[in-house]
Amino acid sequence: MRVNGKHYESIWIKENDPTVVQIIDQRFLPFRLVIEDLKTPDAVVVAIKEMHLRGAPLIGAAAALAIYLALINFKENSNPDTYLLQVAEKLIAARPTAINLKNAVDRQMEALKHTGSLQEKIKKSFKVAEEIISNERENCRLIGEYGFPLIEQLSKRKKGKTVNILTHCNAGWLACVDYGTATAPIYLAHDKGLDIHVWVDETRPRNQGARLTVWELMQHGVPCTLITDNTGGHLMQHDMVDMVIVGSDRTTLNGDVANKIGTYLKALAAKDNGVPFYVALPSSTIDWEAEDGLTEIPIEERNEEEIKYLEGEINGRIDQVLLTVKDVPAANYAFDVTPARLVTALITEKGICQPNKDDISNLFPDKLKRTIL
Repeated sequence: MRVNGKHYESIWIKENDPTVVQIIDQRFLPFRLVIEDLKTPDAVVVAIKEMHLRGAPLIGAAAALAIYLALINFKENSNPDTYLLQVAEKLIAARPTAINLKNAVDRQMEALKHTGSLQEKIKKSFKVAEEIISNERENCRLIGEYGFPLIEQLSKRKKGKTVNILTHCNAGWLACVDYGTATAPIYLAHDKGLDIHVWVDETRPRNQGARLTVWELMQHGVPCTLITDNTGGHLMQHDMVDMVIVGSDRTTLNGDVANKIGTYLKALAAKDNGVPFYVALPSSTIDWEAEDGLTEIPIEERNEEEIKYLEGEINGRIDQVLLTVKDVPAANYAFDVTPARLVTALITEKGICQPNKDDISNLFPDKLKRTIL
């Protein structure tokens, strides 16, 4: 995607220095575009945990590169297997809900088990990380291709009038490598000349919708309107939403979807008002070993300060403002689970399927077979 006319992805290896991973530090958006250098696996762990970067596909890509950085920084006087295991455990613990992170780490560790010398491990690890990043990029592009006809059909049904799409949190290119998940069909529809408009939930408490999705869409020229998190139901009641598209941090084999807190309420409102509710996700976000989202998906609980303070730009600098009584306890659940019965369909890189075990298995027979084996 483009920022001020220049192409960017959300993560890459620094030009002329393969020992440095670079990311767009999302904490400074939309006020400033800041590029951060990550030189060690611990720096990547901090970046993931403190949300310098976020979004399930991007977290997975960053974790894969963290294993590569770990090998570059490996000290010969320690045991490489023990060292890598410690790094892997830190990465997986950094954000427990998004399954992409664990999938990427597991893929690296499995590949490295069959590799000999340190230099061979570094080379192999870099190749695996590149493959993961390339896969995530292509998967998002294909999600756009498969999701676009859904918007096109609505446009035809409305005889070319504006298609109003509601989205929650940020499932855009900033959360992935490029294109995004929920935004990929939106960008493609806009580029093909369809008249579309996006309602953007602010997404408290970290305001990823207000700070990231709005910025992304406006950089691309997509018409959008920022709304409070509780406005969506009202809009649906008054026929002002034609479809909902959200992303996912982990989806079970039975089609239950974990996504940013508040997604479940949007799905309930959509169901009550007959609005189709789509989840766009790559297969790397599917937990092939989980079936019941309410009992098997760990829900991250974050620092209560994120709820009690609001962050924004004040007199040219980014600062926090206290919103409530300073000593009040606050519960900060980062995700909720939307049951499959509320999901119209899943949009993946292999096509669109119903949120159930049979349909998902038919779309991804090889992945399910490997899990069973």
